[in-house]
Amino acid sequence: MTTVYVGQIELFAFNFAPRNWALCNGQLMSIQQNQALFALLGTYYGGNGTTNFALPNLQSRIPLGYGKAPGSGITYNLGEFAGEENHVLLQTEMPQHNHLLMADATTPATSNGGTPSSTTVLGTNAGATTDPTGVYKVSMYSTLNSGGILAPQALSLVGNNVAHENRMPYLVLNFCIALYGVFPSRN
Repeated sequence: MTTVYVGQIELFAFNFAPRNWALCNGQLMSIQQNQALFALLGTYYGGNGTTNFALPNLQSRIPLGYGKAPGSGITYNLGEFAGEENHVLLQTEMPQHNHLLMADATTPATSNGGTPSSTTVLGTNAGATTDPTGVYKVSMYSTLNSGGILAPQALSLVGNNVAHENRMPYLVLNFCIALYGVFPSRN
């Protein structure tokens, strides 16, 4: 490794911080014991600024460059974080669409199980049967006649406020920050 600068952040493929480095996990550090690092980080990532300051927290996050994003006009500030690991989808976030489930209330069901096709709809209950091998079968589908639309109350309209995974594919590595080293000059 070349010259290490105070505040330099590196990725490591092992589960601990090497000597003179600390995990970027948002932990609070003493200003008195880490004056050079505090001079660089300040309270961008937290802390009270009088006795302690926080290290960046890159747990379950991706680093993003400081400044204005090209082509978008969005400015990203040091210490800013956004996003979420899990998200509950709202109706306002989905495009307007329909799910029509066709049914025929007049024709008894004749097909038992399987996958419905473009020529079948839900049929009326025709009872259950047992095939020659003794398998119990319930008839569900009838052929498409004058199929009607199933009552909207028969279908749930939302995802019951259950969150879905919102992270991109990932490989777990440890971000660590150098506690000691050469103090970086501005030029």
